[in-house]
Amino acid sequence: MTTRSLPSTNQDLDPHRLRDVFGVFPSGVVAVAAEVDGASVGLAASSFTSVSLDPPLVSFSVATSSRTWPVLRRAGHLGVTVLADHHDEACRQLAGPVEHRFDGLSVTVTGDGALTLDDGLARFDCTIHDEVTAGDHVIVILRLHAADHADVSEPLVFHRSGFGSISPTL
Repeated sequence: MTTRSLPSTNQDLDPHRLRDVFGVFPSGVVAVAAEVDGASVGLAASSFTSVSLDPPLVSFSVATSSRTWPVLRRAGHLGVTVLADHHDEACRQLAGPVEHRFDGLSVTVTGDGALTLDDGLARFDCTIHDEVTAGDHVIVILRLHAADHADVSEPLVFHRSGFGSISPTL
């Protein structure tokens, strides 16, 4: 057994250093989107997680500096799409210029305005259950109203500031 001491508690927790440290933990990526005032609005988030089965809740985090979230949160329903390993370009697009985020993407919009990517691994129709300010982010808790999935490929993974995929199990 190797004995190793933890870092000092008074170390500099510089945001750039923290981003590198946080980056060692891989996460899946989702698109959160809706039709708002006749326009498709959305963003990519790598902080998605399940929260509760009863009631059915999921969450994601968004920066308080986001200019998209104040528009998106006005939607009656939000669509959440779990992105597949072939969505790396779509994910970059969802983080790019607002007017081109959905160019060339095949999407479905529900009657309530939830927008999902047609070829996502899983798709959810949600409403905002709660929002919690946490430092420079807002944790958005969503209530699920519908869910479906297609087991056709592997998830898109965000790791060390880049995209990848997981190896299928043998």
